[in-house]
Formats: sequence, structure tokens, C-alpha cells
Amino acid sequence: MLHALLADLILLLHLAFILFVVLGGLLVYRHAWVAWLHVPAVAWGVVVELMSWICPLTPLENRLRALAGQGGYDGDFIGAYLLAVIYPDGLTREIQIGLGLGALLLNLLVYGRLLARRRRNA
Repeated sequence: MLHALLADLILLLHLAFILFVVLGGLLVYRHAWVAWLHVPAVAWGVVVELMSWICPLTPLENRLRALAGQGGYDGDFIGAYLLAVIYPDGLTREIQIGLGLGALLLNLLVYGRLLARRRRNA
């Protein structure tokens, strides 16, 4: 029971991290200090996607599920949970690179606007 609960919490943490990587730049508009957390998170998320690494949270969740007597999954979090919703045909290397570059581009745009706004107000 405890292992299953911990695995579910890791799953939620994983999803929250992905959302923070993609959308966290919007928090920086309100709270500039969030950039100190967000920039490294974006760097990690982009590198994981571009290098085709598996996030350390995935094996941890799978191990906890195994300890709980549940089945784990092969591959990564996106492939196991989000891919079926976002990309039903499967995750290809090209899509993975696109996801990484898309997250990077989106955040560069957000930070570019933020810097332009600060320059106007200075």
C-alpha cells in the first residue's frame, strides 16, 4: 500500500515537473525569483529529451510499483502516460527532439518577452 502510494506521488511529481518545464516561464512574469528554479529545470528537461535519456524518476516509480506488486512500464514517463494521449502512434526520435526543442523555444520566447518588458520599465 505504501509503495503504491509513493509510486503515485512520484508520478504526480513527474507530471508537475514536466508542466513546470513547459509552463513555468509564465510564473516568472509574476515572481522573478522562480527563474532560479525554472532555468535549470528547463535545461534538464531539454537535455533529457534531446539526449534520449530516461529521467531518474521513471526507474524509481517502476521500482516502487514492483515493490507494491504492480506492473511497471518500459521506456519513459512520456511514452507510458502522456504519449497515448498526445501522440497515439508512438514516440519517435524526431518527435522527442521536437518536444525538447519546442520546450526550449517556448521558454526562450517567454524569457525574451520578460527581458523586453524589464528593459521598457527600466
